[in-house]
Amino acid sequence: DLTNLAMSDPVPAQTQQAAAEGEISKSELKRRQKAERLAAEKAVKDAARAAAAPADASAEKKVNEADLDPNQYKEYRLAVLDKWSAETGRPIYPHKFHATMSVPQFRHQFAHLEATQKDDKTDIAICGRLMSVRASSKHLIFYTLEADGASVQVFCNHQEDESTWDVHDVIRRGDIVGFKGQPGRTKTGELSLFSKHVELLSPCLHLLPDAHIGINKETRYRQRYLDLLTNPKAKAIFPIRSKIINFIRRFLDERGFLEVETPMMDIQVGGATARPFKTFHNDLDQEMFMRIAPELYLKKLVIGGYDRVYEIGRQFRNEGIDLTHNPEFTTCEFYMAYADYHDLIEMTEKMIADMVMSIHGSYKIWYHRMGDEKPTLVDFTPPFRRISMVSELEKILGEKIPMPLESDEANAFLRAQCEKHNVQCSAPQTTARLLDKLVGEYIEIQCDSPTFIMDHPEIMSPLAKNHRDILGATERFELFVLQKEIANSYTELNDPRIQRARFEEQMKAKAAGDDEVPGIDEPFITALEHALPPTGGWGLGIDRMTMFLSNSDNIKEVILFPAMRPEDGSAAHKE
Repeated sequence: DLTNLAMSDPVPAQTQQAAAEGEISKSELKRRQKAERLAAEKAVKDAARAAAAPADASAEKKVNEADLDPNQYKEYRLAVLDKWSAETGRPIYPHKFHATMSVPQFRHQFAHLEATQKDDKTDIAICGRLMSVRASSKHLIFYTLEADGASVQVFCNHQEDESTWDVHDVIRRGDIVGFKGQPGRTKTGELSLFSKHVELLSPCLHLLPDAHIGINKETRYRQRYLDLLTNPKAKAIFPIRSKIINFIRRFLDERGFLEVETPMMDIQVGGATARPFKTFHNDLDQEMFMRIAPELYLKKLVIGGYDRVYEIGRQFRNEGIDLTHNPEFTTCEFYMAYADYHDLIEMTEKMIADMVMSIHGSYKIWYHRMGDEKPTLVDFTPPFRRISMVSELEKILGEKIPMPLESDEANAFLRAQCEKHNVQCSAPQTTARLLDKLVGEYIEIQCDSPTFIMDHPEIMSPLAKNHRDILGATERFELFVLQKEIANSYTELNDPRIQRARFEEQMKAKAAGDDEVPGIDEPFITALEHALPPTGGWGLGIDRMTMFLSNSDNIKEVILFPAMRPEDGSAAHKE
């Protein structure tokens, strides 16, 4: 009996005997009596708490969730949630929660409220993910609820939320939760939802990484959802990517272009120079290739009478992975009948400059290169600088390049220049590859702010129309930003005889070992024979554009799920 225990004499017999025999003083006796009485009272209180608590509560309190490994944490959370669900009859994963507004809408609609002001007449229901949990006491809890790129504080008071208060014992940071209550501001002026009802909508069975510590790059790319949950910088990149795509689509739609979709698999590779991915069509019993570019199909549509067409979509090139290359990437290509590269260079300047202005509010942006201490200023103010490729290269080298470029003399000269200037060019050392390496070494490095490198040689541009004024050149330009190509355009070659001759010339490079050169596309030549109007063609790399406008130094940062090696390090998964 706890009452009798409290009322009984707390002084042990041995203490009383010692006092009677004179072994201790009266003051010592009083000190011991007081200490023993306090100890007895504490034992009574502890016993009362133990009797009132559930049988397994003490065991649960001893679990430090932060000390559990991931598997232990998941099993522990599931056990606690299952027990709670069985006791309360409430589901762990309910089917529906009716939210009356989003978190951004909540912040906008009630921004006018002042400190300590509360709107008791307005009932609101919002939901999202809990990103922080702060208990001021057993009866007062603050949550940070995040959804749709915004966050808001939720104020939970036991007196206002007795009916569902038990759920606070089982919800954790990372859970998806719904709250119902009234809007207001706390004494400190923090806009909050004063909750009267809370529902667990979906528990997070893993401890989320600390937002201040972060996660390593490997984990960020493999588990992008964790990156987006804990890294605001990463989350800000993909709205910029979306704005770029939407801007391009709106820009072209306003100029009468038709958006189309063309095949991603074909029996023939074409439209660019790259190594393709192979696949197999079981029903056709046919080896096929993933497209490396949509160009030839889009030209066929212009031949068919669609004068302005464009496509935004994925391309696939079975090549290396580095800071600016991913095997799967996104482009926009458009083709415009009765236009040439002069028209398209003007369109490109306007599109890119206006895009930067619409996203950043300025033509000038700062970009941090990997390894550089100071950022680079990139100025998109039109007009952009223009460089004629061969004449600029000759000026830099201080020598004239032998013509025609198809000659053995020109090839020998360019080999000698690469050796002289220590410019590496792997085999096969075709004239086109040698030129590309020298241009990369001496011209592209000048192109931090937007620069057009123009008038490429015919030998580098098999699908471009010959230049009207420069012998051996084509009407082609590439737009470079921060020394990387982001756009490519030319007046399209529409003479089927010259097109066949260009393809046949390419076959010499293929025979020399350049396995990136595609074969002769006979169906495309047949299409050209049905008359392609004078046409300008254009392509833009969405991923690189996003890199530069989001200040990202790695293409993996701007692709939600980039290509990664298997986690076990093997070349392929094995069953």
